[in-house]
Amino acid sequence: MRLSQILFSQGFGTRRLCAGLIYNDEVKVGGELVDDPDAQFETDGLVFEVSGKTWPFFDKALILLNKPAGYECSQKPKHHPSVLSLLPGPLRERGVQPIGRLDEDTTGLLLLTDDGALIHKLTSPKHHVPKVYEATCKHPVTPEMVEKLKAGVELREPDDKPGYTEFTKAEGAEAFGTHGIRLTLIEGKYHQVKRMIAAIGNRCESLHRPSFGALQLPETLKSGEWTWVASPAEVSA
Repeated sequence: MRLSQILFSQGFGTRRLCAGLIYNDEVKVGGELVDDPDAQFETDGLVFEVSGKTWPFFDKALILLNKPAGYECSQKPKHHPSVLSLLPGPLRERGVQPIGRLDEDTTGLLLLTDDGALIHKLTSPKHHVPKVYEATCKHPVTPEMVEKLKAGVELREPDDKPGYTEFTKAEGAEAFGTHGIRLTLIEGKYHQVKRMIAAIGNRCESLHRPSFGALQLPETLKSGEWTWVASPAEVSA
């Protein structure tokens, strides 16, 4: 693939801007400056530099973000900044978006991609991709509460759907500490964890997601930081 096309596909702007980066000695491949936009490179395993920053080539981007509180999983946020503002320009330019959503006050592992088929696969309940949530509750968590979550609870109606109720259960539930509960879910209903905890007579005070599928939130990844996921296979490995 031509170098200018590589930069364009990775979100570095219009074709003209990408050619300008190359002409202005802003692009290196293999540590060497390349000043020809038409220079050809194999994209498999390609790593290049733009303005001193290293970028691996990915036909489809898959990003793992340690989401902080106070950010909305939306391209058009209403009350808080978008999680997309935590990502560099090229990733925003190529159109990555969250795979599912975390509430603005929920922290932890959030995946983002520009692969629409992957978004559908990882958010569809029929694919049974587990997500783990750790909630700190207002009141102590009892064994009876845990068993109710495993058996299933009737969720309170959302504010925008008066009279509507639905039944759901956790694929896994366990207490930790005195006020903590860890839930494994395969669905992604509106405010699901908070509504499930409310249904057992408790209240969610804080919520964190440490894992999505087989992916665990890296201990070294600070709040607000992101990293590449090399392949979608890592999610279901």
